Amino acid sequence: MTAAIGPTTPRRSRRPRGARRTAVAWLFLAPFTLVFLLYTAIPTVAALGFSLTDLRGADLRNPFSVNLVGLENYVRLFQDAAFLRDILNTVLFVAVGVPLTMGTGFALAVALNSGIRRLRGTFRTVFFAPVVTNVVAVALIWQYAFNADGTVNKVLGAVGFAGPNWLDDTHLAMPVVILLGVWRNFGIAMVLFLAGLQAIPKDVYEAASLDGAGPWRQLRHITLPLLLPTTLLVSVLLTVFYLQVFDEPYLLTDGGPLGSTESVALYTYHQFGVGEFGMSSAASFVMLLLVTLVSIVQFRMLRPRA
Repeated sequence: MTAAIGPTTPRRSRRPRGARRTAVAWLFLAPFTLVFLLYTAIPTVAALGFSLTDLRGADLRNPFSVNLVGLENYVRLFQDAAFLRDILNTVLFVAVGVPLTMGTGFALAVALNSGIRRLRGTFRTVFFAPVVTNVVAVALIWQYAFNADGTVNKVLGAVGFAGPNWLDDTHLAMPVVILLGVWRNFGIAMVLFLAGLQAIPKDVYEAASLDGAGPWRQLRHITLPLLLPTTLLVSVLLTVFYLQVFDEPYLLTDGGPLGSTESVALYTYHQFGVGEFGMSSAASFVMLLLVTLVSIVQFRMLRPRA
């Protein structure tokens, strides 16, 4: 005898609830998506289109006079001696600026993590201050300090040396610009390295000490390997910054003297300033390609091996 089966309550569909959650998620994402589209995605696509045309400032009054030239702007870029010089300048910014910034930040992070504990917060704030200081005010101070009659030359004169005019010398202007970049950014490296050091378990160092490992062996065999993910992050961030360096050379020298401190970003700005919009857009995409390639190489070289 079979039991009578009564009416069953139909299950509520999960679709309305899922649809509501999806709608709420898109509602929260909408502001970012809108800003990203307006200020990143659409300008990027537009710049890519401009880089394939002969668009100039005079053409803005008559957009129909713009012609599609394909890769001609890119060919012109690599035939321009100034652009090739600026690529070398940018490579120099990266090759010198990144190791100096990382080395300074790492040394200070190790000092704050091991030897200075009570005033760690104070020192961290002091060393990080250049990162958030107004770059225009800082550049004015550096211009005064490195002028022919500036503070640096007065100090050198006090000890018997005649200082040069740093920012007007084609060989000395670049080191000053790089030094400003290092001073402005070592605080970022320091904070990130300090966070990485504090995440390493203390038990590892205690076990190494019991086995007779001194500070240098601990640094080489424990600190540096365990700090590799942080090193990768700092390296990529600083490399991207120095590849796009603009503020320091623009505010200190405007790319001079004789283009010795002009970066690819500053070249792009100057091309835009004279109305060469097609060339400026092409230069910006070459810079984007450089940033992408260098970042890929860094991830390949520094990623932890299994």
